[in-house]
Amino acid sequence: MKPILFLLTVLIPLTAGAEPASQVAWTPAVLNRVKSGDANKGRELAESCKSCHGDQGQGVAEVNVDDDILPAIPALAGQVATYTYKQLRDYDAGSRSDGSMTLVAKGLSEQDAADLAAWFASLPPPRDKQADMKFARAEKLVEDGDGKRILPPCFVCHGAQGQGEKMDIPALAGQQADYFVRTLNAYKNGQRHNDIYSRMRLIARQLSADEIKELAGYYRQLK
Repeated sequence: MKPILFLLTVLIPLTAGAEPASQVAWTPAVLNRVKSGDANKGRELAESCKSCHGDQGQGVAEVNVDDDILPAIPALAGQVATYTYKQLRDYDAGSRSDGSMTLVAKGLSEQDAADLAAWFASLPPPRDKQADMKFARAEKLVEDGDGKRILPPCFVCHGAQGQGEKMDIPALAGQQADYFVRTLNAYKNGQRHNDIYSRMRLIARQLSADEIKELAGYYRQLK
């Protein structure tokens, strides 16, 4: 059996008994709603998103202001539309929690969420200028995974270029590194739990702090 298939056959049974962590059901009607999202209407709705996520959905890096750490805000530009839609609906349903985003999501209809998702998906993902940095350990995890720890290669789900896949698998290329680190740590300690069948929680628990940081840098600069 090929290494990738072996890792997946081991990982899937571990997650099969976990309860679904989202109220979003990918019915044909929901998929069609997202696919038919109106990017122009989404652009209008996104005017209120600019103050946090940037004028082009590029996100904001973590900053220190007078010894007060302002957390990174994720990039949304170029994100898979179904993923953005799911996150907004998860905030609305309480499957995912954040003081600001929960309030925002509860003010959006399902169609609003689809339109916003379409708009952000249409934007080019942000690019980091430090593209010459080396990330040997991260590249190994992305391309090969680690069979000893039952870690499948990252590319199997997130794509060879970090472009993400349909449904609930996000694009990672260009994501704010500090936000990436915070997200994986939230999965690792169980603070975030809207990943279907605990997939990211199981994976994050196997990663060291240094590996998470290097993966964040790798995906931040990925073209």
